[in-house]
Amino acid sequence: MRTGNEPATARSALRLRCGLASWGLFWAVAGTVLFAITDHPGWAAACGVLVAVTAVDLSLVIRHIRQGPHFQPGRDVPPYRPVSERRDPWERRGPGDDGRGPYP
Repeated sequence: MRTGNEPATARSALRLRCGLASWGLFWAVAGTVLFAITDHPGWAAACGVLVAVTAVDLSLVIRHIRQGPHFQPGRDVPPYRPVSERRDPWERRGPGDDGRGPYP
């Protein structure tokens, strides 16, 4: 069930992201070099843009890894604030409802 505070409690596998970004950076650099050698400037430029985006992503992931762990709730703490009352998900909201339903 969504409660609206998911971005505040989001978690990410930073080492996996680091590995995937490294893999992408490797192939983007290889593509840039190979397309530049074979005289395809458009594709070389496209791969060059991918190199820039991947390098920025990799630098941000490494920065987050170096910042160290922040507050991570244990496995017994759910990643959302529990809802105090049960609602029927198909029930339509009326005027003056508190806004915690499936319809925005």
